[in-house]
Amino acid sequence: MAAMEVMEAKIQLTFYLKSKENEGKRKSPLTEVRDFIHSALYDPDHGYFSQSPRSVGVLDRSIPFHKLQGRKAYMSHLDKVYKQNDVSWFTPVELFKPWYAHGIAEAILRTTNLSFPLKIYEIGGGSGTCAKGIMDYIMLNAPTRVYENMSYTSVEISSSLAKKQLETVGEVGSHLSKFKVERRDAADRSGWGDAEKQPCWVIMLEVLDNLPHDLIYSENQVSPWQEVWVEKQQDGSKLCELYKPMQDPLIKNCLNILNVGKDYKPQEIREASLPSNIWAKIFPKPRRCWLPTGSLKLLDALHGALPKMSLIASDFNYLPDVKVPGERAPLVSTKRDGRSLDYSSYLDAKGDADIFFPTDFWLLERIDHYSSGWLKSRIENFDRSSKQGKKRRTITLDTSVFMEEFGLPTKTKTKDGYNPLLDDFINTKFYLSVPTHNTK
Repeated sequence: MAAMEVMEAKIQLTFYLKSKENEGKRKSPLTEVRDFIHSALYDPDHGYFSQSPRSVGVLDRSIPFHKLQGRKAYMSHLDKVYKQNDVSWFTPVELFKPWYAHGIAEAILRTTNLSFPLKIYEIGGGSGTCAKGIMDYIMLNAPTRVYENMSYTSVEISSSLAKKQLETVGEVGSHLSKFKVERRDAADRSGWGDAEKQPCWVIMLEVLDNLPHDLIYSENQVSPWQEVWVEKQQDGSKLCELYKPMQDPLIKNCLNILNVGKDYKPQEIREASLPSNIWAKIFPKPRRCWLPTGSLKLLDALHGALPKMSLIASDFNYLPDVKVPGERAPLVSTKRDGRSLDYSSYLDAKGDADIFFPTDFWLLERIDHYSSGWLKSRIENFDRSSKQGKKRRTITLDTSVFMEEFGLPTKTKTKDGYNPLLDDFINTKFYLSVPTHNTK
């Protein structure tokens, strides 16, 4: 035990001396990783989503799936579309319009309480394709009073995308009186004003993957986690990482949520056993872990502003060929001449590349319960056995299961039976969360 204490003291002393040594050399301000990512994606002047609405692809017309022979014909059609548009990528709601949005609208109509006016918020509405598709479906399939009394608000941080959304929804004149765009950051609680007392819906499609994350680092399997910060080198030509002791409240909260469950002990997080400690000293292996602090901040804001919200979120639970190291690491990618170009470091993204993360839906559910107040009270009061009822009912579904239940999958099927919506998007899921009777 004494030997371990000596080693910890040496580690802390070494870190302190290195920090003091670098203090005099450092001239540029430090930036937290989440702020660096937020700037790279959303800065009004040089952010990826702020430069042009073409960062999100828009199809001129729906893909005629029923006219395509099969997968080969579909992939050929898709390749042509990408080359013609030279955009980063097309979202599922765009590729499968209007059917993808219609499935979401059906899920809302089937589960909502229509005795209240239907109120929908969409976070990060892209080109407006989802909003228009949902409003089209409700206009055609819901009782007239539901459509006439509904409201649809897009909360969008990008001015160029906000403009595009108004254009898209405005293709149907009657939609415009029910639709508006609020140009702001949905994760900023102050922008929501007073809490909404009535039930409402919140839609987030491929939003979680673009939310800022924080990065933590450890020299080996037994050393404590440290926060990662970004700084410019002295000549200002290159960015580099700096490690600091764990202090940030948002990062600490995220780690608490991750570790609160005894039923989940990922290898990267759990405490090593004594034999592992010995091997870790002989063969040290650095650890890097990405934390969805942006999701935590957003859900905290949403639960504070919309305590009776029902939530539908869709995103990627797995991303192939990720070059950036670390658990839950992002894919940093851009498209040039219709071809993908992936970076090996998030520091290379300076407004010309998308940064998107896989969604850990297990962790998302825990964050949802935490932000609703249920899991938060258990953590803060150290009461892991509380009988207090959960405030949310949640379920995670594969996209194919969701669409088979609420959508019209026959509309996205080719001649030979191949269905890209059901067959290709196996790395995407839907997360549904609704309030229980425990919500005041």
